[in-house]
Amino acid sequence: MRVDKFLKNSRIIKRRQVAKEACENERVLINGSIAKASSTIDKGDIIEVIFGNNKLKVRVLNIIDGAKKSDASEMYEVVDG
Repeated sequence: MRVDKFLKNSRIIKRRQVAKEACENERVLINGSIAKASSTIDKGDIIEVIFGNNKLKVRVLNIIDGAKKSDASEMYEVVDG
């Protein structure tokens, strides 16, 4: 799955266009490397999203296409530092 679509489906970022722009502005990293919106992710990947001065670091647990709101939290777990 594309990283911009994953960020939207997992509700980390509310809209796909915003997720795409975050990737274009080099605010999304996959396993420590800057990600393009079209970069693919797999289970176990570490995604970092930079929101201003804050960082969110998550591990991909599940890839669910068209996830419901109740399923979104099962797609990732927050990883410390």
